[in-house]
Amino acid sequence: MSSPPRPARPASLPRRTGRQLRRAFGARHEPLARPLDRSRARAWLLAVVGGLLTAALSVGGALLLYRATAPRADADRARLHRIEAVVTNTTDHSAAAGRLASGGYGNRTDVAASWSYPGHTRHSGLVDAPRSAVAGAAVQIWVDPDGNATAPPVERAALAVSAACTGTGALLVLSALLVLALRLRLHALDRRAEADWTSGWARLEPHWSGRAGHRREE
Repeated sequence: MSSPPRPARPASLPRRTGRQLRRAFGARHEPLARPLDRSRARAWLLAVVGGLLTAALSVGGALLLYRATAPRADADRARLHRIEAVVTNTTDHSAAAGRLASGGYGNRTDVAASWSYPGHTRHSGLVDAPRSAVAGAAVQIWVDPDGNATAPPVERAALAVSAACTGTGALLVLSALLVLALRLRLHALDRRAEADWTSGWARLEPHWSGRAGHRREE
């Protein structure tokens, strides 16, 4: 007693990929394959290649951005100095009003302070400090070579995160454009296939249904 035939196993991913590549380049002999089938295979092939290029460009752009900004951050860190300043007044009505108007309720605020740099040169001004700072407390600030208070240098970790976010954003935008282009191309091919099927059916339907013979007899 013969055993029932087993269902054919689906082709593996490498085999299917190779089949699509041969179809895209016209190297696969398929009597039933239409030019539209090869056009679809080429569209998918271009989409895959475009996806790989998009990923490479995004990663490369992020790395180039990081390498371009990291030396400047290192130079700022070498140029700036971190010293201690003494809080002289914790009441800054204009800064407080500005923070409340903008809806900010953070744990830090601007306070009046004084410090010495370079040497015994005295400086004073508003510096960033915790809200819990009181008059006479010491706070850490960053100053430039002239002793003026300035923003702290950017950390390398922050630069890496910023470059990664930029690369991810570029990848998402380029991928969306690539998917849109692929959908438009496939939609155009589907419309062409439908038009070809309609015109072909209009030619074959009279012969298939026998209406062509009836017309000749009449």
